[in-house]
Amino acid sequence: MRPFSKNDRRRWSFDSVSAGRLAVGSASTSPGTECSNGGYGEEFVEVTIDLQDDDTIVLRSVEPATSINIDISDDTAGGGAGGGMMTPVSISRSPTMKRTSSNRLRQFSQELKAEAVAKAKQLSHELKRFSWSRSFSGTLTSANQNGGGGGIVNSALEARALRKQRAQLDRTRSSAQRALRGLRFISNKNKNVEGWNDVQTNFEKLAKNGYIYRSDFAQCIGMKDSKEFALELYDALSRRRRLKVEKISHDELYEYWLQINDDSFDSRLQIFFDIVDKNEDGRITEEEVKEIIMLSASANKLSRLKEQAEEYAALIMEELDPERLGYIELWQLETLLLQKDTYLNYSQALSYTSQALSQNLQGLRKNSRIHRMSSDFVYFMQENWKRIWVLSLWIMIMIGLFLWKFFQYKQKDAFHVMGYCLLTAKGAAETLKFNMALILFPVCRNTITWLRSTRLSYFIPFDDNINFHKTIAGAIVVAVILHVGDHLACDFPRIVKATEYDYSLYLFHYFQHKQPTYFDLVKGPEGITGILMIILMAISFTLATRWFRRNLVKLPKPFDRLTGFNAFWYSHHLFIIVYVLLVLHGIFLYFAKPWYVHTTWMYLAVPVLLYGGERTLRYFRSGSYSVRLLKVAIYPGNVLTLQMSKPSQFRYKSGQYMFVQCPAVSPFEWHPFSITSAPGDDYLSIHIRQLGDWTQELKRVFSEVCEPPVAGKSGLLRADETTKKSLPKLLIDGPYGAPAQDYRKYDVLLLVGLGIGATPFISILKDLLNNIVKMEEQADSISDFSRSSENSTGSNSGNNTNTPRGKKILKTTNAYFYWVTREQGSFDWFKGVMNEVAELDQRGVIEMHNYLTSVYEEGDARSALITMVQALNHAKNGVDIVSGTSVRTHFARPNWKKVLSKLSSKHCNARIGVFYCGVPVLGKELSKLCNTFNQKGSTKFEFHKEHF
Repeated sequence: MRPFSKNDRRRWSFDSVSAGRLAVGSASTSPGTECSNGGYGEEFVEVTIDLQDDDTIVLRSVEPATSINIDISDDTAGGGAGGGMMTPVSISRSPTMKRTSSNRLRQFSQELKAEAVAKAKQLSHELKRFSWSRSFSGTLTSANQNGGGGGIVNSALEARALRKQRAQLDRTRSSAQRALRGLRFISNKNKNVEGWNDVQTNFEKLAKNGYIYRSDFAQCIGMKDSKEFALELYDALSRRRRLKVEKISHDELYEYWLQINDDSFDSRLQIFFDIVDKNEDGRITEEEVKEIIMLSASANKLSRLKEQAEEYAALIMEELDPERLGYIELWQLETLLLQKDTYLNYSQALSYTSQALSQNLQGLRKNSRIHRMSSDFVYFMQENWKRIWVLSLWIMIMIGLFLWKFFQYKQKDAFHVMGYCLLTAKGAAETLKFNMALILFPVCRNTITWLRSTRLSYFIPFDDNINFHKTIAGAIVVAVILHVGDHLACDFPRIVKATEYDYSLYLFHYFQHKQPTYFDLVKGPEGITGILMIILMAISFTLATRWFRRNLVKLPKPFDRLTGFNAFWYSHHLFIIVYVLLVLHGIFLYFAKPWYVHTTWMYLAVPVLLYGGERTLRYFRSGSYSVRLLKVAIYPGNVLTLQMSKPSQFRYKSGQYMFVQCPAVSPFEWHPFSITSAPGDDYLSIHIRQLGDWTQELKRVFSEVCEPPVAGKSGLLRADETTKKSLPKLLIDGPYGAPAQDYRKYDVLLLVGLGIGATPFISILKDLLNNIVKMEEQADSISDFSRSSENSTGSNSGNNTNTPRGKKILKTTNAYFYWVTREQGSFDWFKGVMNEVAELDQRGVIEMHNYLTSVYEEGDARSALITMVQALNHAKNGVDIVSGTSVRTHFARPNWKKVLSKLSSKHCNARIGVFYCGVPVLGKELSKLCNTFNQKGSTKFEFHKEHF
């Protein structure tokens, strides 16, 4: 039987028709069996069917009906049912029909009578062989074939009525009461008076002749980002007033606003139901469910969900309509909402709220201002003592060098002419030479990586090497300003203006000729080398700033090439010239002639040799690391995955990174990327997101050799060793140390990644998983060995030397991974890893939480149906509809305060390592929260960060 469109179907609703008409009652043996008597004392049901012009029928619903006996004289249907007067007819009155008087019932019956009589016999025969459009289970089908349809219909209705009773009882439970707070159309922060004031302001801006049009409704109430949903909300509210208008007044807008923000859950639920129920029949069909799923997916930017809307609509109908009546009602939608938390029992957040509350109560005690300040100071010292002593030592060295030169030049004759300007310039020059030497140490990556594994890591914060590099650069800028400024603005003018007596007495033996002019001083070797250094350093420092390096400054062509990583990379190599000029500048000094007092080369010798040696090592090592690309995949979100063979001598730790060069893009540029494979894997893998000019070109180069994936393979484009086109050559160098490599030192891990910032933690998760599997295998091996020892003889057991060696037990007992991303496609990047962890981690060591910020927070009406579908699908199929994995995807952003609070309650007295990789803003928030919780309880959080 083919489905019907709205244009070719006619809806019939009646209870019983006597003398040849259809009668359906609780006592009938099957739908369509003729009733032998009017049966005023019988219970009737309301049957809703669709008739088409080709005489095919579809049963739409069967509901219990309250009968009203009405005597109707039939003057026109004599031949239709045997002639004569019609017997009394029992007409049903259901809440959905909304007929409240006998006159209206009589009128309704008369409208149906003419065609009903003509179709009665045919309908009776059709119902006997009727096949449900949404078939029942095998039991129901069998019962229909045996002629027990009436009992089956009543059973279905009784089952639905019983479920309705249970659902009403469930509302009194505490869990249900918590769920009733959801389904908000407007966020809580915008529901107050200020929220309405904003709406009024928008109304004044958008109103035309005192009315706001339907097209501007979304912007007016603050739902600009989900305009389609707001328009459906507008239409639903209009239908409730029996209106279909394109504009509303200020008073009507206020009425709409009050309904949207009604504190009653029943009212909000009814509005949501009305959005779905567009034909106002009090029922939601599968097609209407599909439409609202697509609307919610569009509002939350879930394109994949729209493609599977039909599948998820069928899932909801299967759950809420087990009787297969073809529709669901308001109470069933409410039941699904209330049971959402029951379904969402996978990847739940920690449930230690009571402990957290008891622990945090001490944080509510009011302490004196002095006590709070002292506590903050103590914690600050505990967290930053490594940085403090290193910076203090560095500052003291600079002060010592400055004072040394200051007092040394105070004894020279030139001081009598140039005064303290000379002393300041020479003191700044000495610190400048020191810092120009020191600035190379933090970027000697091989040396830093090696030092991380020594005891020095307990005293020196090697994680801050780049920050220290930037700090030294700032000190160099200050020293250059002092040195150059004093010379050009003070020293040179005083030399030029010195009297002949002062010049011959104090300066003649320095210059050995007539008194120089200002131009003579500037055009000399000292002046030329100094000016060139200033120009090159200014270029390098400017292009290294965040605004230029990250393309935040938009310049017209061709000056746009001055922004981006390429400009930063090449301009930084100007320092090779700067160091040569600095040595020359130090040789041609005005006031120091013997070679042994020219100390510039002494400062620079060791650092330059060390840095040069590192660059040489990198050059030869990258050539020896022969890698072969095994797989290339391009994922949504402009992410390129490269999987390559692992050189035998390449040994690394999880959390470390390596440099990559692609000669097809640039033969000189090396870029760092976190390693996403685990040390135990037989391959290396990295994930590269398109963020700059070099990564854009890299993606383009690999896109040309990739092909669309075959069935069952992920990614937008893929390539491997079987690809016909040859893959570009790749060079690697590393590994290099990073903060995350020290994760093994902690009892508990909290890993937080934003977008592509999850890459260093994927390797950690895989390494933890490999260790978990090895520990389980070891435990099984020891168990087997123990059993074999018990069964062996005493002599054999005494000589047995094959006892399994005990391996180092993993210190980390729990790891919590929080991945926050804006795009649904991001979950494809590490789908395999998440599924593998969920499958193999039987001990529950690793707990994963995905957060999608493009979806409105849980409790928002725009994401309510998505949350329901998400819960149902995982309960039935074990797969999250958003990520495509078994890991639950939460919506909006995590409440980090709650996350840390629950961790501190669950892991008392533990040392928790908090590792973060992402933008600096969240890093500051997490650092502050770690500070706060460290002062409250015995759990200690140690924060480490990486920025990209």
